[in-house]
Amino acid sequence: MQIIPLPAFRDNYIWVLRHESRAVVVDPGDAEPVLRYLSDEGLSLEAILVTHHHSDHVGGLPALLATASVPVYGPAREDIAGISHPVAQGEEVRLPSIGASFRVLDIPGHTAGHVGYYGEGALFCGDTLFAAGCGRLFEGTPAQMHASLAKLAALPGDTRVYCTHEYTLSNLAFAAAVEPGNTAVAERIAACQALRAADQPTVPFPLAGEFATNPFLRSSEPAVIRQAETQAGHALANPVDVFAAIREWKNRF
Repeated sequence: MQIIPLPAFRDNYIWVLRHESRAVVVDPGDAEPVLRYLSDEGLSLEAILVTHHHSDHVGGLPALLATASVPVYGPAREDIAGISHPVAQGEEVRLPSIGASFRVLDIPGHTAGHVGYYGEGALFCGDTLFAAGCGRLFEGTPAQMHASLAKLAALPGDTRVYCTHEYTLSNLAFAAAVEPGNTAVAERIAACQALRAADQPTVPFPLAGEFATNPFLRSSEPAVIRQAETQAGHALANPVDVFAAIREWKNRF
């Protein structure tokens, strides 16, 4: 199975999972690049996976379903037109046409019913975990997002993370502000700048690298706690409060 990024909008990635002449698409916010790729490559669409209800992740569903009547898997706790197979924590999505299967993870925070798909050494996490960042809390609470990130952080370190936005350099700029002395952040900035200069995506990325460079997974680190307390203007009692202060700072950054 190959996993191909299709750029969409300004900074989205639509993921195509392909095997031989068959394909599965993840978070098709726009049908046009998907239809063009399928046509150019001679692929048949077999299924669609959706992580959450935002239009830049589901906007292409009507046009895709007009061309192929395929199963659409998506969060059971969100109202998304076109979902034929609602899924929730612990369920398995089997995709025999591409020889793959994925376990569903409930990861609310960005939206109330956000899900992720983990399998084949890959994680499709929508807008929950980004390279060196995390999604805004549009519908969930800091405690929910902190728990969702902890759930993802418990996956094997060699998991390849396929998020859906090219936010890496801006996230790393914030990470450097949170921890100015973090050499791992500085090294990652240089590496990602080189990728973008060559017009290459910074996604996917190995989960293990996030523990050294993602401030939202470092809420127990003394340097992160100090910065969070400076931003909050008072002492913070626990990692969730630290996460909330850092997330609020990022909103303004």
